[in-house]
Amino acid sequence: MRRADRLFQILQLIRGRRLTTAVFLSKRLEVSVRTIYRDVAELQHQGVPLEGEAGVGYRLGTGFDLPPLMFTQEEAKALVASVRLAQQGLDPGLAREAEDALGKILSVLPAAARVAAESLAVYAPLLGVDGENQQRLQRLREAVQARHKVKLHYRDLQDNTSERMIRPLGCFFWGKVWTLAAWCEARQDFRSFRVDRIEKLQVLETGFQHEAGKTLADFLRHVGAPHF
Repeated sequence: MRRADRLFQILQLIRGRRLTTAVFLSKRLEVSVRTIYRDVAELQHQGVPLEGEAGVGYRLGTGFDLPPLMFTQEEAKALVASVRLAQQGLDPGLAREAEDALGKILSVLPAAARVAAESLAVYAPLLGVDGENQQRLQRLREAVQARHKVKLHYRDLQDNTSERMIRPLGCFFWGKVWTLAAWCEARQDFRSFRVDRIEKLQVLETGFQHEAGKTLADFLRHVGAPHF
């Protein structure tokens, strides 16, 4: 890859992430970390407002415009495949938004790339989450985003039922099953609830604020999971 092409790729990768490390860039572009440091220094010398430093990460400063993203035929195919695979597990609202977003991307592609992407022979039959659970999942996702408490009637794997007041933190898909990560106010601890075992839920008007020790990041540390 020519250096000019690599510099452009570095900008594209950095602008698509909140914080991008040199290690990540070196792996994606198959060059050494030292080469990335030199390339970032060159971009900064040319006036590109790359903020950050070696060993921490980089992000693109405000007020800097890049040309619109262009996709190759293979990249467009990958987008189509990703949306088709994802839709079987998404709730109805997100599935519609994904379809609309993909349509906007395809509409600005050159004709050949658009035809190649739309004719991709990769499909995902809707065999995942059933309609009732999709609706439940959407309500939970919206509660997470709005930071509203939720009252659950839950049946666990031993068929024990309980009523919980929770702070919903995030929804996780495990291939066939969605779970909700939450802070349970009754247990004063983190809990995971299978969405398909929630018998009844009520999204309350009562909101909540992030508190140290009760956030999604704290949950991920608690279960030893990587940050998504």
